[in-house]
Amino acid sequence: MTQFRISETAELLGVSADTARRWIDGGKLAASRDDHGHRVVDGVDLADFARSRAAAPEPGSGGSSARNRLRGIVTSVVKDAVMAQVDIQVGPFRVVSLMSREAVDELDLQVGSVAVAVVKSTTVVVERSEP
Repeated sequence: MTQFRISETAELLGVSADTARRWIDGGKLAASRDDHGHRVVDGVDLADFARSRAAAPEPGSGGSSARNRLRGIVTSVVKDAVMAQVDIQVGPFRVVSLMSREAVDELDLQVGSVAVAVVKSTTVVVERSEP
């Protein structure tokens, strides 16, 4: 059975360790103690919790069929005459979007803006990562 420490749980959920502790202390997320007395979250319980959080629609998601919505902060905008590159930091991950300059201007995307990267793809590569 896979178990995750609070710091790992927080990282996987994209929140701070303090938030994960509050969820555990508040009874929203089940945890137990390992052989060393550290609080750990069972992998199945964590998956169920993550699934239940994802089931709640994100505000502003509208009627889109895309399910992968990554909210983050714009860290870079590089524009030329026609195209633009927008970098968004989503937790520990950098998401890069290439789009028209017109779209960047219409959305008023600037460094420091909050943005949501919406990803819809027919191919998703999954790698296994050992904790």
